[in-house]
Amino acid sequence: MIEWTDALQRAFTYATVGVFAALLNGLVFRVVVHAFVRRTHTEVDDILTRRMRFPISLSLVSAGLWYGAAELSLPDPYPWLFGGLLATCVVMTWTLAMSATSHELLDWLAHNRDRYSTLVTDRTWPVFDIAAKTVIWGGGVYFMFLAWSVDLTGWLASAGIVGVAVGFASKDTLSNLIAGVFILADAPYKLGDYLVVDGEQRGEVVEIGIRTTRLRTRDDVEIIVPNAMMANSRIVNQSGGGNPAFRVRVKVSVGYGSDVDAVRDMLTRIAQTEPLIREQPHPRCRLRELGDSGLHYELLGWVDDPSLRGRATDMLLGDIYKQLVAEGIEIPFPKRDITVRHAAAIDEPFSPEAG
Repeated sequence: MIEWTDALQRAFTYATVGVFAALLNGLVFRVVVHAFVRRTHTEVDDILTRRMRFPISLSLVSAGLWYGAAELSLPDPYPWLFGGLLATCVVMTWTLAMSATSHELLDWLAHNRDRYSTLVTDRTWPVFDIAAKTVIWGGGVYFMFLAWSVDLTGWLASAGIVGVAVGFASKDTLSNLIAGVFILADAPYKLGDYLVVDGEQRGEVVEIGIRTTRLRTRDDVEIIVPNAMMANSRIVNQSGGGNPAFRVRVKVSVGYGSDVDAVRDMLTRIAQTEPLIREQPHPRCRLRELGDSGLHYELLGWVDDPSLRGRATDMLLGDIYKQLVAEGIEIPFPKRDITVRHAAAIDEPFSPEAG
C-alpha cells in the first residue's frame, strides 16, 4: 500500500510538473516571445510563434502524464492504451499546427514574391500548399501508427513498388504536371499574351493549367498544348518585354526611277495618319534592298496590342496602294524578256534513212 501511495505521489508530481511547464511556456510566449517578434519586420516569426505555442504546451503536459503513468506500473494493456492515446493527441496537434503554418507561410511568400521568393506566386502557391499538406499529413499518419506500435515496413515497401509502377505508367502525365508547376512559377507567359510556338502556331493564351496550356488563334480555334511540350518548345512571346505594344512591318516595293526620299516621306506620312498606329514610338520607313525589279522598303509602326496586327497591316496596305496609284508611282512586278530565234532554212528535208 505504501509503495502504491509513493508511486501515486510521484505520478502526481510528474503531472504537476508537466502542467506547470505548459503554463510557464504559455507565459513566456505571451510576455517575452511575442514582445520580441512584434519588433521584427517579417511575419514569419509571428506565424511560427502563434501556431507553435499550443502544441509545445500540450507536449509538455503529455510528457508529464506519460512519465506519471509509467510510475504507476499499470498492467497490460493499460500502458499501451494510455501511451497510444497521448501520442495520438500530440501527433494530431502537431500535424494540424504544421499544416496551418505551412499554409500561412506559403500564402505570405506568394504575396511577398518580389522580396523573398520567385517560385511561390499567387498561381503556384495552391500547388505547393497541397504538396506540403500531403507530406505533413503523411508523416502524421505514419507517426500515429508508430504510437500504437504498428510496423509499417511491409506497407511502405509495397507502396514503394506500387509508386514505381504508377510512375512508369504515368510518366507523360507527371512530366506535364511538373512542367506546369515550373511554367506557373517561372511565368514565361501569362493570360492574354500572344505566343508563337516553334514558329508555327500563333494564338492568345486563354488558360494556363497544371497539365496543359490553351491558345486561341485568330480563326477562333482553340489549341491545347501539353505543358511538357511548351517547356521544350521555342516560344516567342509577342506581348512580353514589359510593354504590350507590338511592331508591325509592312514591305513595299516601287519601281526604279522613283524618288527615294519622296517615297520614304509618303510611306511615313501614311503611317502617321493611320488611327491604329501609335504616335510613340514614331513610325519610320527604311529602304532595305535594291531588288531585281525595284526598290524594297519596309514601313515600321507600333500598335497597342498584337491582336491589332492584321487590321493595321490591311489598312496600311490599302492606303499605300491608293497613294501609289494616285501619284503615278510604279509598283514593280516580275518581268521576263523572251527572244525568239528562227533557225536557218534547210534545203533538203531530213530523211530517217539518211546516213
